[in-house]
Formats: sequence, C-alpha cells, structure tokens
Amino acid sequence: MAFNELRAISTFVKAAELGSLRQAAAVQAITPQAASQALTQLEAHLGVRLFHRTTRRLSLTEEGSQFLHAAQPGLAALHRALHGARRGREDIAGPLRIVAPRSTMLSMLWPVLEAFCRQHPAVEPDVQLDDRIGNWVEDRVDIGFRAGPPPEEGVIARRLLPLQLIVCAAPAYLARHGAPASIDDLARHRCSGFRHPNTGKVMPWEFRVGEETVSRPIHAFFCTNDIDLEAQAVVAGEAIGQLVGVTAAPLVRAGKLVPLLTEHMADHLGLYVYYGSRVAQPARVRAFIDLTVERLANNPLYFLEPSELAPAPVRRRSRKIR
Repeated sequence: MAFNELRAISTFVKAAELGSLRQAAAVQAITPQAASQALTQLEAHLGVRLFHRTTRRLSLTEEGSQFLHAAQPGLAALHRALHGARRGREDIAGPLRIVAPRSTMLSMLWPVLEAFCRQHPAVEPDVQLDDRIGNWVEDRVDIGFRAGPPPEEGVIARRLLPLQLIVCAAPAYLARHGAPASIDDLARHRCSGFRHPNTGKVMPWEFRVGEETVSRPIHAFFCTNDIDLEAQAVVAGEAIGQLVGVTAAPLVRAGKLVPLLTEHMADHLGLYVYYGSRVAQPARVRAFIDLTVERLANNPLYFLEPSELAPAPVRRRSRKIR
C-alpha cells in the first residue's frame, strides 16, 4: 500500500473516532487542509462518499460506516507492528544470528558470548560455526566474523586484529631434528598441512619476503582439516606447523611451541567482524558489536608481540628428515 493511501485511511479512521476532521489533523500533526485533501483522495479512490460533511458536522455515510468497521482492526494491527518494530530496535532482546569460522573463532568467541549472555539474558544467540564462506543475506546473518581478507562489498566490516601465520615447532621436535635455517630448508623437515574446507586442497604456507607476501607449497607429513588437531600434532612434536597466531600465541607463551623463521612471518590477513548496516541495527546487534570490539580489537592475547617472536637459540640440522 502506498504511503499516501495509508495516511488517508489513518486520517479517515481518526476523524470518525473523534468526530472532527480538524482534531484528526491535529493528532496526526498535519494541517486541516492536508487532512481534507487526504480524505477527498480516499473517497475518489474508493468511488464512494465516506462522510456527510458540513462546516459544523461530520457524520458517516453507510459506506463510510462499513469501511470504518473493516479498516479499524487492520490499521490497529499495523500500528502495533510498527510500534513493535521500533521497540525491537531499542530493546536488547530477541534472536541474534551469528556466523563465524570454526578454525579461528571458537576460543575467542565463547568469552564474548558468555559475557554478552550474562549482560543481556533476554537475547537468544543462534551461533553457526562453519569454515565455509556463505551468503550473509541469504543466511539472515546479524553479525559475522571472517578470517582472511576483508569481506565482500555489501557489508560493513571492521578489522579486529591481525592474523599472524607463525611457523613453530615443539621443543621435543627441535631437540630431535633441529630448526630450519631458511624457508627453503623446510623441505628437509616434517611439515603439517591444513586442508581448505571448500576445496579440500592442502593450503600453501605464506611468508613475508621483503615487502611481499609469497606462497610456498609444502609437502605435508601430517595433514588434517581441523586446526586444533593440527596444533596438537605440532605440540606433540610430530611436525613443524604454520599456525595462526590465535592458536599459536598461548602455546608459545606456555613454552609448548617455539616460533621459527620469524623474520618471514606473514600478518597480511586479519580477523573481521561484519554486519549489514551502521544505522538500521537492532539494539541487540549494536550491543554485541560494541562488546566484540571492546574484548577483541587488538587484544594481545591473540597475537605475539615482537619481543615474543625472538626464539631461544636452537640447534639446526641440514640433513633431510625422514
């Protein structure tokens, strides 16, 4: 229904209820002339006369009475719907659909979710962890997280923190096999591989060389499509891995892993939070974005500082490892 028709019906119903077109105009914050014009347009549109009008009196015709009886319930329902939508925008309550990649977000997302649920118990989170990239519109997403390059156009994205790609190994591995002296020297070592969730292919390792980021294919002695399992294999000393900083940082700080080839560590990727609009957001969405930025933006828990990227001296071997 066009807006002018809705205004005309609202004017008609209010005039019938108040018995005065002037009072109906005042209630709707329009001029008496605008109210009269709206009523005239409605009568012309319907092809019937709705009121008997004089300068002092306003009374419904038979057709006007029938139209009022039919229009009032629908108009009241529409007003309730409008009020509910406005209230939903301000109330921190209702469903909140979140999507995030399983491979990087589980350890970071839960503390934010836990705090949010305590603060806003009327919100109903619906969280989907999936490493595949979906369509945020078709999936009816309120808030999404993306690890990698910025999301596609059509959404608002904020970079929360860098995603470091850290080559690392367990002290036990280094004691047995030594450390690689260079990127090329990795060919002599047992490396872990991560299979891309969409293609199933083993992802190359990425390094910073000068001002560029380069990709190098690796021969994976241990391969998986689960980032936590890969980390466990590296911690167990079965392989050298290139782990994302979110996973590697706490393990390095705990002494379970040692960062290697740190001069070539790539950090061109990022963790992003994205959403559809800066303006038309329900309060629950705005509140979750605000808490996410407060808890995650440039949080040093999830990446290594330069001082932490200087590994302790380790012996190096040049022979090929079998």
